Amino acid sequence: MNHFYTEDQISLRDTARRFAEAEVLPRAAAIDREDAFDRTIYRGMAELGLFGTSLPEVAGGSGFDTVGTCLVMEELARCSGAIGNAFAIPVEAALFLHHHGNESQKALIPSILDGSILMATAMTEPDYGSDTASITTSARRTAEGWVINGTKAWVTLGGVADRIMVFARTGKDAGHKGISCFMVDARQPGVSRGKNEELLGMHGLEDCQIILEDVLVPEEAMIGAENTAFKTAMGNFNFSRLLMSSMALGMAQAAMEDAVAYATTRKQFGGPIMGFQAIQFMVADMSTDIAAARLLIHHAARLYDAGQPYAKEAAHAKLFTTDMAMKHVSNALQIHGGNGYSRDYRIERLFRDVRLAQIYEGTNQIQRVIIARQVEKELA
Repeated sequence: MNHFYTEDQISLRDTARRFAEAEVLPRAAAIDREDAFDRTIYRGMAELGLFGTSLPEVAGGSGFDTVGTCLVMEELARCSGAIGNAFAIPVEAALFLHHHGNESQKALIPSILDGSILMATAMTEPDYGSDTASITTSARRTAEGWVINGTKAWVTLGGVADRIMVFARTGKDAGHKGISCFMVDARQPGVSRGKNEELLGMHGLEDCQIILEDVLVPEEAMIGAENTAFKTAMGNFNFSRLLMSSMALGMAQAAMEDAVAYATTRKQFGGPIMGFQAIQFMVADMSTDIAAARLLIHHAARLYDAGQPYAKEAAHAKLFTTDMAMKHVSNALQIHGGNGYSRDYRIERLFRDVRLAQIYEGTNQIQRVIIARQVEKELA
């Protein structure tokens, strides 16, 4: 497929592949086992300029496009889903501040890109996941600024973040019309961290609750206009769905590679199991669906770069890719037989990691709602 990518996109992809295979893959199993954030790999990604791939050069970024960023994510996630997930955080934070931040907030972007400031986003709450419009964390205006109270859940990199973008209710209106976003210093009084979540997979991301008790932030800590953060967050979700789709794609690609390598060396009934039609059909389906997913993702990414509406296409990509990745990682484990259930093989980690892709950034049931509503609008 190199004919369909620019020289810059191919160069960026190959840079990410070399880094992932040399630095990420040898550490991936240990990161999963130890469940600790790897700052060395994080700094390595920053030093390569990977966090700024989607930012224009005038904003301090590398000036690549979204297809290039998706290719980077695929290569990183092919070696470790958790490292791919960690890559997404600064990419999305820098873009969010570039589009919606004030001058002091935009001044943080260089430090985000070089890895010296670790960001986290706190939107989800213990009782509210996909129902973002119903969050209860509150921000009350005072003479000194805003006082924030509430508890956030599932905050990726929350345990190590220096700054946290906190979504809170500021308006009297119920639902999405009364939500604002604030930049919060994780070290300031009133901010505390709950214990790290013990997750099925995606280990090493310091995922935890963030508790905010009478946290006072200045007026200028608000990101964007008051009571408009729901709309900006939804726009950010569309972009992040492209990254999460690419992450799932990378894991599906890794699963297919492992399945084929295993099937060509594993012998049963007098020959390699790759010679069995049942195995061949599973591999053929993997290859076909992976190719289709890559096209869906990059189509949506090109729409985004062209400034065209892409919410439906991002949902297409997220829904199809994450469902197919779960299916084919499971089939790749089946090809491994009993060995696939052992931690001696990468497929066991891929199976645990990929499951999350169907849940976050809007569950796949929510993606179906988004798609159906967009289709209804288009055909009305």
